[in-house]
Amino acid sequence: MCTGKCSKFIGICLYPLALLSIICNIFLFFPDFQTIYSKEEAEGLYRLTDEIKYMGGVVGGGILVLIPAIHIHSTGRQGCCSNRCGMFLSIIFAAVGLAGALYSGIIAVFGLIRGPVCMLENDTWSRPFLNSTESYLGNTDIWETCEEPENIVVFNIGLFSALLVAACLELLLCGFQVLNGLFGCICGTCNHKEKGPTKCTSLTNIICCL
Repeated sequence: MCTGKCSKFIGICLYPLALLSIICNIFLFFPDFQTIYSKEEAEGLYRLTDEIKYMGGVVGGGILVLIPAIHIHSTGRQGCCSNRCGMFLSIIFAAVGLAGALYSGIIAVFGLIRGPVCMLENDTWSRPFLNSTESYLGNTDIWETCEEPENIVVFNIGLFSALLVAACLELLLCGFQVLNGLFGCICGTCNHKEKGPTKCTSLTNIICCL
């Protein structure tokens, strides 16, 4: 597969991952799928985890990946290797996507490790697993410590895990695009618009078209 087609494939794959990151981050603002906790947070009460407000999914895994995805996808529309300028710019955009995905992944990891904000037996709101000596992720017995919102631990783990998986895939795709773009810069332009055998002007371009 040539570099242009690779770029097109990578761009298409990044779209749903960026969308997934945005959706997961938005859902995290509504524990138990209720708006009351976000409203109470806006009133100054402690109801949402800090990692949610860092917008790792919306800004990092979402916008900072979506914009590069659009350019990377368009780079591959012109055919095999597109052009050197387009492939060079795709390297820069892919680097931006790498930074965004890395940010989203780091936020997701901290969100998983530190656990959710919830109401305890004494009607106080805090993060009960923050300073725990053992990880709450593998000990379902202590999940009952959180009384409200309902199933907040599962809710928190599920969405932050989805963000982490999406971020890892985005890192992989953007990293591959950096290498793909670099190879495209070396290969230069090579398209298949003409009928019949492909015309390549150099040995390097011939390699690109294989």
